[in-house]
Amino acid sequence: MKKYLVLFLLLFLFTAIINSQAQNYSTKNIDVSTLVEELFPFQDQDLNYSDLYENIVQLLSNPIDINKASPEELRFLHILSEIQIQNLINHRADNGDLISIYELQTIPEYDIQTIKKIAPFIRINDQSQYINQSLVKRVLTEDNNYFLTRYERNLELKKGFDREVTDAQKFKGSPDKLYFRFRTSNPGDFSFGFTAEKDAGEYLSWNTKNNQYLFDYLSFHLQVQNKGKIKNLIIGDFQNQFGQGLTLGGAFAMGKGSETITSIRRSNVGSLPYTSINESGYLSGLTLTQEVKRNVYLTTFVSRTKPDATIVEEASGQSTISSFTISGLHRNAGELEKRKSCIELDYGAVINYKNKSLDAGLIYNNTEFNLPVIKKLLPYNQYAFTGRQNQNTGAFINYSLQNFLLFGELSKSIHYGNGFVFGVLNSLTPKLDVSLLYRNYDKNFYSFHNNAFSENTSPQNESGMYWGWKYRHTNKITLSGYFDYFQFPWLRFRSYSPSMGHEWLSRITYQLTKTNQLYIQYREEKKARNDNDSTNLYHVSDGLKHNFWIGANYSMDRKLSMKTRAQFSSFKIDDKQTQGMAIMQDVSLDLGRFDITTRYALFDTDDYDNRQYCYEQDVWLAYSLPAYYGKGSRYFVLIQFNLTKKISLWLRFSRTQYIDRKTISSGMDAINGSSLSDIKFQLRLQL
Repeated sequence: MKKYLVLFLLLFLFTAIINSQAQNYSTKNIDVSTLVEELFPFQDQDLNYSDLYENIVQLLSNPIDINKASPEELRFLHILSEIQIQNLINHRADNGDLISIYELQTIPEYDIQTIKKIAPFIRINDQSQYINQSLVKRVLTEDNNYFLTRYERNLELKKGFDREVTDAQKFKGSPDKLYFRFRTSNPGDFSFGFTAEKDAGEYLSWNTKNNQYLFDYLSFHLQVQNKGKIKNLIIGDFQNQFGQGLTLGGAFAMGKGSETITSIRRSNVGSLPYTSINESGYLSGLTLTQEVKRNVYLTTFVSRTKPDATIVEEASGQSTISSFTISGLHRNAGELEKRKSCIELDYGAVINYKNKSLDAGLIYNNTEFNLPVIKKLLPYNQYAFTGRQNQNTGAFINYSLQNFLLFGELSKSIHYGNGFVFGVLNSLTPKLDVSLLYRNYDKNFYSFHNNAFSENTSPQNESGMYWGWKYRHTNKITLSGYFDYFQFPWLRFRSYSPSMGHEWLSRITYQLTKTNQLYIQYREEKKARNDNDSTNLYHVSDGLKHNFWIGANYSMDRKLSMKTRAQFSSFKIDDKQTQGMAIMQDVSLDLGRFDITTRYALFDTDDYDNRQYCYEQDVWLAYSLPAYYGKGSRYFVLIQFNLTKKISLWLRFSRTQYIDRKTISSGMDAINGSSLSDIKFQLRLQL
């Protein structure tokens, strides 16, 4: 491990010196991977990163109209500060619509780096082409549309495909993964699309009794906006994002370790089409937002879905739901038995008042299941939800005053507990931004569609205080960080005692030139955990984890760019300390119609506590975030070929080689051997 560190530091210093004066003014392609790394500089939380990355790429595929975007929609991007948002609103009021994205350079506090970050998420519509056109004609003539098809496969077969495996365990389908997607949209006007997917091991079938129409997963939506009193209408699959996501939340929501200021707040953007391939957590039915009177909006929704669940037969003969399954995999008899095995009915309403700096509202949501939920009783889940129905009422407020933004939400599970979150964002000076958030969630507070800020995987059994800051010392040097103190009044999974903990992170970014960047980041987390070495099951000790990252992004010329990164970690509990590390080198080459990106990485971790999450560049609208664990190496090669302006092809190959094992994974996912290879092909047609 030490020799890897020495080699990396020598390479890091060498490249930093020789490239300190190099510049690359090419704007042909947006470096999405760099943007993602800035939004999520720390990727080691207990978060569903697949959902987070999915929402990022959906924003990229459906950019907002910068001339029509509300302050909430701009905050939803998690890129602009309050000063920058207010300056943009004032600029539009004083000068009218922007005619070019480059006009952002004339707005105070908009530097080149900010414009580069926000550019992929925005567009400027020429409204003259839509005058007197019907909705059908606008849909047919919209140029923001695409059809996508993707093929993936593991070259090594998993145990579930073995002929000798029993029929009950054997995967029913082929090892091929298929994905199809179509979407056409115009921000603030309409959106229509569908998504179809078959995972590896699943089979294609047309079986109406099992709610399968060829593909195992099929999603669609039709949305129209701003049609008189109807402000938003979605038929099909959707998600709600109101207030701080405590009662209703399911959209783009980052956690700790991401952008230190804007990430703590949820944007009140209402109902959005659901276009993800994640097969749980969404709503399906109809949602309607109307302007009932000036500045007053009423949103109503109804949804009927069939989540995956484990159904058990009680001694009394009654069937109950013991747990919900969110993997979305339906490959063998056991997984197929859980597929769409229960019914969930959701309905509710939101009354929202919006007037200049004030945005406030009331929420009601009802969730019902066709079978009672009764989880297996364990020490930590004695306050888990039990029953068939849960109702929530809530109230939220957002209020902006100059450079201050106050926000909060109070929610109550009827007959159960409460949840509360309140925070403030402030640009104290053009150089200094700060954020503060307090949350308190009762151990018996329940909400099935939420994404509120929390140390836990859901807002329950927790209280805490978060403080974040970002200081732009110069145009080249930025310092940022946060500190979070949290308490858990009741037991948690793997922590059978009330406990408390803390977490802090600090990051320094040095922007040498427009394309050359250095950064250093350090993080510490202290959290209680059951002592596995103790004969006493309920003995709890404090686990202390440290993470350290150092990296450089740099360009040799307009065609060649590189990224060098190293990350290290240690975990200590009861005087036992383990370590982990990963070193990565990325190279990207722009050859006109061809773009080639490759990575080579080495990793060495003592245990799973020191796994290294490492974002990898992938095909368009896809994400890759493997956890490097064990000892070995990994590389990938990604090739993009723009055949024409409307036809693009991607080919990606990746391979992980372990030196500490002869079998990868376990169960039906086990692979005999020490290597894991994946191939991916994608075709995009812009119609």
